[in-house]
Amino acid sequence: MPSPTQRALARVPERWKPTLVQHRKLVKFLLVGGTCFVLTMAVDLGLKFTVLQHKPVVALTVATVIATAVSYVLNRQWSFRANGKHREAILFLVVSALAVVVNDLPLAFSRYVLDLREPDVTPLVQEVADFLSGMIVGTLLAMVFRFWAMNRWVFTRTRLQPPAEELEPERV
Repeated sequence: MPSPTQRALARVPERWKPTLVQHRKLVKFLLVGGTCFVLTMAVDLGLKFTVLQHKPVVALTVATVIATAVSYVLNRQWSFRANGKHREAILFLVVSALAVVVNDLPLAFSRYVLDLREPDVTPLVQEVADFLSGMIVGTLLAMVFRFWAMNRWVFTRTRLQPPAEELEPERV
């Protein structure tokens, strides 16, 4: 029975398979990131429209921390296939804390430097500015930082050999 990776790879056009296999760590990282982006967005909007209505930076920070915990498990077990110890977890927390700051900076800049908030702008403009600065720009900057830092400092000791199904795509 083919693995989920093999089934997904079987649906990819032949010309893309070698590239995807060659960059599988990045592809997996991006899939984990996309999942965590949706989680962050859901938690952020949930908090922002309920208990943290007037604290958008706090809402985004809480949402990012929750998604970071999910990201750690998924990246450790799937993207990077790491065999780390406590050192890895501590480094992950340090990199993630820095990434939360990187993620929050565009939103803080938009809100408190550019003053894109009520009463200076309409509620719609405020929400669009928050989404673009916090969820789009902040997430993209933090994603690039995380991939670079995780690959460089956190998940440096990977399993000796990836499973065979990831080395070569299944011939269909």
